Amino acid sequence: MPGVYLLTDVQLAAQPLGLALAFANAVLFALYIVLADRVAKREEIGGIDGLAASMLIAAVVVCPIGGWQALPAVGDPVALLAGVGVGVASSVIPYISDQLALSRLRRATYALMVSLLPATATVIGIVVLTQVPSPAEMAGVVLVVMGVALHREPPAAD
Repeated sequence: MPGVYLLTDVQLAAQPLGLALAFANAVLFALYIVLADRVAKREEIGGIDGLAASMLIAAVVVCPIGGWQALPAVGDPVALLAGVGVGVASSVIPYISDQLALSRLRRATYALMVSLLPATATVIGIVVLTQVPSPAEMAGVVLVVMGVALHREPPAAD
């Protein structure tokens, strides 16, 4: 928890909407992990097939809301190609990786691995973007990694 605090620079400024949205984000992410785990472990659906079905449902729900904003890009091959690239890099690859990991790992183990994302982002930021983290940010990453390293799963019940 202290590592996350250092990384996010949380400042409580009596903004109830912001607190509510942060709480909703945490609840929805936890729900995503639980539901993705259930889909990944269902033998009759298969994790990737379940993921494809959920993406189709999401597209049907979201397209009427904001799809009209993408209409100008339909006639632009460069924009379409860029959109496909962003979609593959930001959704297809990560969600398939999630499903493959969840099908093999316990939910708690997967959640701990996801908590290492700040460390991964820091390394990519340093190598690719030459963004050097501040001492407080590095301390936050170290604390998160230490928390993950020190965590021990309870023995599985038979």
